[in-house]
Amino acid sequence: MAYTAGSTILAADYNGFVSTNGANVNVIWATGTGDSGYGEAALSTVAAAATITATQWSTLNSKITSIASHQGTTITSRANPTTGDTIEILANLATDLSTLQTNRGDAAASGAETVAFSGTTSKTTDTGSADAAWTITFTHTVTFASADAARYFFNAGGRIKWQTSKTSTGNDGDAEWNDTANTLVGDIYITGGTATQTIAGSSYTGTTKVGGTGTPNQLATTTGWYDLTTSDTQIYQQYSDTAPYTGQYIAINAKTAGSGTQLVLTTTWVDPGGDAAPGGNNIITGGTATASPFSTFGTAPATVVTLFVPSATYLTSASWGTPTIAASVA
Repeated sequence: MAYTAGSTILAADYNGFVSTNGANVNVIWATGTGDSGYGEAALSTVAAAATITATQWSTLNSKITSIASHQGTTITSRANPTTGDTIEILANLATDLSTLQTNRGDAAASGAETVAFSGTTSKTTDTGSADAAWTITFTHTVTFASADAARYFFNAGGRIKWQTSKTSTGNDGDAEWNDTANTLVGDIYITGGTATQTIAGSSYTGTTKVGGTGTPNQLATTTGWYDLTTSDTQIYQQYSDTAPYTGQYIAINAKTAGSGTQLVLTTTWVDPGGDAAPGGNNIITGGTATASPFSTFGTAPATVVTLFVPSATYLTSASWGTPTIAASVA
């Protein structure tokens, strides 16, 4: 019998909304698969011959409301049935669940920023000599407790933030490197990437640049966590914009590791050499370190990765755990 006004509510109707329809509560709320699933406790289905209780319908309706509140999605207004009432059809359940599945990557709010890291995230000594080429390589590894924890993080609205800075002076090329790192580059955010996500009122598309006046040579706007493999993918590259330094750049390569438990970001600051002014040098000055927990940059060339966990207001289990960030410089 179809689930329509005036019909008897069957176990199959209830179970469909819980877990067996294409768009259902558990595929969004619980484990799900791929880019669907927040990692919360699943609702149980009922036996085929069971009578559906007011409590069960109320629980189902409340979970739908929680999903909508987490996402910031508008759904049909409906009251929960109460014990002793005749249970009537809850309007537009299938339609609302379909909308919630479409908006599954959205989040009305953001959680706290994780700013602590282990290791070293700045190059405090000078790099280069005379007019030779050089590269500084920053590696940041974000580690999750499990592959599912990583999925829940990105599915529920988690974001990785990448940023650079350098303010030290003393060598010929420092002014342009300072301009590149502080003005041209901006901040890069990495999200799930399978579809556009609206998180805390801002739109993210996988790799998203926020701020910065430069026009990137590479910005992989539709490449996020779910598009990465165990091989490096360049998701961002920004060249300097003032001669004779236009061959130098900052770039990010991204990949997964640890069987889906790690995001590895390799950032290179590259000077191809040959751009020093006559009588000058091609050295980039070091400086003071950027410390953990991150609050402000030191003066040395630095690349910092932080992360924003999902909002736990409606997803109370924090199924994404406590991701960690490890940094190194070479």
